Amino acid sequence: MTLQVMEFDDSGLDTWTDEDRFEVTAERIAEYAAATNDPIEAHRNGSIAPPVFGIVPVFESLMTPAVDVLPIESIPRIVHGEQDFHFHRPIRPGDTLVSRGKMIGYESLDNGTRAAILLECRTEDGELVNEQYVTTFVRGMSAGRTVGELSPTHKFDAALRDAAPVAKVVQHVDLDQTFRYSPASGDPMPIHLDEEVAKSAGLPGIIAHGLCTMAFTSWAVLTEVGGSDVNRLKRFAVRFSKMVIPGDDLETRIWRKGSADGITSYAFETARGEDFVITDGLAEIRD
Repeated sequence: MTLQVMEFDDSGLDTWTDEDRFEVTAERIAEYAAATNDPIEAHRNGSIAPPVFGIVPVFESLMTPAVDVLPIESIPRIVHGEQDFHFHRPIRPGDTLVSRGKMIGYESLDNGTRAAILLECRTEDGELVNEQYVTTFVRGMSAGRTVGELSPTHKFDAALRDAAPVAKVVQHVDLDQTFRYSPASGDPMPIHLDEEVAKSAGLPGIIAHGLCTMAFTSWAVLTEVGGSDVNRLKRFAVRFSKMVIPGDDLETRIWRKGSADGITSYAFETARGEDFVITDGLAEIRD
């Protein structure tokens, strides 16, 4: 692939965006849980937020760091490569959350540029709720150098496949999934809602939101190995490998990695037949 070399603005690195505020309601939590087919009752009734709901309060803070560093021509080429949540406490109804973000670094590769954004979510009185590392990938565009830091690793150990997974969860992506997820999450991207727009972007049609698929994997892990208790989840990370289409049947497979300091780590993957749509999954759960 011939890369287009562009000028990146390093002055925007490690610079926090302005703060965004978000009021959490039980209704919004319940809407998100329903939009992701979450079976956990505390999520469905809005008592406590499911883990991937954490993207909703920080959504407005997500793109600004990329615009501050990457050239404007790169924006249509950006895809969401990885998401890594570090939880300090769950989100609850009545929370007023304050979020900000910054790009922490990027790496030029043979086929584009990988860039890392750090998002931070706190309560109004400063209590840290979660930190999120978002890895984006800019297709076909390079700065010709590597600067700053990247997101923490969560690579899947292929040797785990030598043993049977501790759990498998079969899930179905509904035909109307994207139309429910879009308003619940606040993500209006037309490739998830408009068949013609999606096809004009080179896609086979409407595709599911990656974070909706991630939410599916989160409740699969919580129900199978986390006692359906989001309070115990300390970290949850994935790599988005292939697109998911409404109507797809998925299977999430979970392996136990080990325990240390009261935390048990699990690795997981999500497949559609022979294709992996989520790879390098990692969950850290308090015992």
